[in-house]
Parts: sequence; C-alpha cells; structure tokens
Amino acid sequence: MPETSESAAGAATDMETEVLVLGGGMVGMTLANALAGAGVATVVVDSAPQESLLETGYDGRASAIAYGSAQVFRGIGLWPFVEADAGPMVDIRVADGTVAGGPSTLFLHYDHRALGDQPFGYMIENRVIRRALFEQAATLPSLRLVAPARVDTLRREAGGVEAVLEDGRRIRSRLVVGAEGRTSPSRTDAGIGVTRLAYHQTAIVCTVSHERDHGGVAVEYFLPSGPFAMLPMTGRRMSIVWTERPDLAERFMALDDTAFIAELQRRFGDWLGAIALTGPRFSYPLELQHALRYTDRRLALVGDAAHAIHPIAGQGLNLGLRDVAALAESVVDTRRLGLDIGGSEVLRRYERWRRFDSVLLTSVTDVLNRLFSNDVPPLRLARDLGLAMVDGLPPLKRFFMRHAMGMVGDLPRLVRGKTL
Repeated sequence: MPETSESAAGAATDMETEVLVLGGGMVGMTLANALAGAGVATVVVDSAPQESLLETGYDGRASAIAYGSAQVFRGIGLWPFVEADAGPMVDIRVADGTVAGGPSTLFLHYDHRALGDQPFGYMIENRVIRRALFEQAATLPSLRLVAPARVDTLRREAGGVEAVLEDGRRIRSRLVVGAEGRTSPSRTDAGIGVTRLAYHQTAIVCTVSHERDHGGVAVEYFLPSGPFAMLPMTGRRMSIVWTERPDLAERFMALDDTAFIAELQRRFGDWLGAIALTGPRFSYPLELQHALRYTDRRLALVGDAAHAIHPIAGQGLNLGLRDVAALAESVVDTRRLGLDIGGSEVLRRYERWRRFDSVLLTSVTDVLNRLFSNDVPPLRLARDLGLAMVDGLPPLKRFFMRHAMGMVGDLPRLVRGKTL
C-alpha cells in the first residue's frame, strides 16, 4: 500500500508535492495513479481509512466501465489488476414496458460485432476497482496517500497551494484537485455554485445470481417508475439498478429477502431462470448536480464534484474518468514544457475540454429519464417507434453504439488507447 498516515506522530510536519488530490475515491485515485505513473509527484488526502473503502458493506455497487474508460485503465497500467473481475458487455438491449405487461415488442438492440471485436464495456464491482487502485498505488514511488485525514484550511495563492490538515501538517503543491464527490468542500471553499435537480427517484442496487448464462447481454428496461437495468458481471451474476419512487423504494427495501426477490423477479423476468440475492441491498436517492464551473485559482474539479448525473445510461463514472484523462494529459504536457502545471492555461484547457461533453451528457440523461419515466400512452407509442427507428437505421445506430463505448468527441490520449 502507499504510505498511509495513521497519526501525526512521527510524521513529517510539511509535505511538498506537485499535485494534491482531495478525495481517494475511484476518480481521485485513478487521477493520482495516472499522474504518479507519469512521474508527477502526487499526494492524496482522504477522510476514510482505505481498509473501510474495501469492505463489502461500504458500497455494493458495480460500475459500467465503457470501452473508452477501459482504455484509460489500460493506459495507466491498472487493467491487469481488474481484468479477471471484469464482465464484458457484448450486447445491449433497450426496451420500453410495464411490470404487468412486460416489454414492448419494439426495442433497440446493439451488437458489438457491428463495430468490431471489442465489447461495449465491462461491469466491475466498485470494491474491486478500489482494491486495484490501492494495489497499483503501492508500486508508484511518486504517490503518497494520507488517510484518514481532513483538510482544515486550504489556501490557493498565485504562487501555489497550501493545505493545512486538522492535525497541523501542511501540504504544499502547484495544483489542487477536488475529487471529494457531490458535497465537495473544495468546491464550496472556492465559491463555485451548483445547479441541482431532485428526480424524486431512488435507485435500489443489488447483485443477483441466476440459473442460465447471461451471454454478456446488458438490458435497459424502461418502466413507468424509471429505468430497470440488468448488467452482466462475471459468472452467472447480474448487477441490478432498479429505479423507483422513493415511497415504493422504501417499502421494497423493508421486505424480507424472499418477498424482495419475488418483486425483483416480476421485473427481471424468467429469461435467465430463477434469481437469488448474492449480497446486501443498497438504496440511493437520485439527483442531478452540475457545477457552474470546473476550475478556480489553482483548483480543478473532477468526477461528482463537477457533475453528478442520472444512472439511466450508466455513464457517471465514465464521465469522471474522461475528466481524469483530460486533466492528466493537460498537466503532463505542461510539465514536460517546464511550465506551471497549476497555471491558468492548464485550467482553461481542462475547462474547455470537459465542459461540452459533461453538459451534453447531463442534458441527454435528464431528457431520457423524463421521456421514459412515465406511462402516458402517446409518449409510450412515440418511445417505442423511436427505438424501432434507431434500430432500423444502421449509420445512426453505429453512432449511438460508439457513444455508448465512450469513443465520440475530442478524446484524450488515454481514451484513445495511448499512454500519457
């Protein structure tokens, strides 16, 4: 493991580094590993002990890692640490429907063979990604992890950054990155406003086993209460993201396992046979959140600190990983020129690069959720016809497939399969 500060005793009072990353979650640690792997001295400060982040009870979710994001993992050398636990998604099926009536006969089907041999992406458990990031971090001499620790004050001046931890230690850097998630203290400290929109939906998340092989097929099933996603993991397992009204979600979460599985099976169907829970259930309120800007003096926001979107297309983490790829490239290129990695040019480049992609995807997921999360007959007919139309237009369908793979737009080197 990278160096971990369990207490201030015996630790150096001051630390000097090039980049200070606040937040040791999946996005923050991916950025830290990418930078340190390229020789950039990096310190990560996180409030939680890393052992707690690896516990099954901390986060039972799995993430859809798009092909472009898997390229990022390959480019920074992380892929060998997660490959054995990555379940490929080779087909994606999108259908409208109801719990009582089942799926519509009109649907959209993506087959990865239309674009080559690469899968659309992979399903990987969050704890597996976290464990891999910590294991890789232990091999990187340019990376230091300080946890558990909290920042008391953060000063961002023209000449650099100084963070004072609650135990009195100081960390000086050229750039600070806010990767603390939706409630980002560094974002608040910078006075960056946030647009928020509550969806009045709750995501129920769990993993199930099933009798028949899923064949790498991912299903996005649109029900009136919200999307119901069945996402293929390794073995005969599926990750479930079930969107419900908050009052109903609370009732379903209160059911015993037998009754809960019965409700789940009604939506899941019998295409893979009987299902069973393989771990705990989790629930999360859903909300759109978007920072009015991603940068401030010597500060860059990444991941949920910058944008948090609806999980309807499974793109939240992928958006954050594209932040990582863009910021890491900007920092490394600037450093190679001998220029200031925390200067205004780096931050402007990062802001311009990421703004359009983030705003577009935030808007698309919001519109899709509003369009599909209802049971209005004319809208239902329009949705079904729209899905069937896209399915019957190969050029448009290929574009959407490439978008699902995270391979559309002005892509950083890591996303394109290159190294920093």
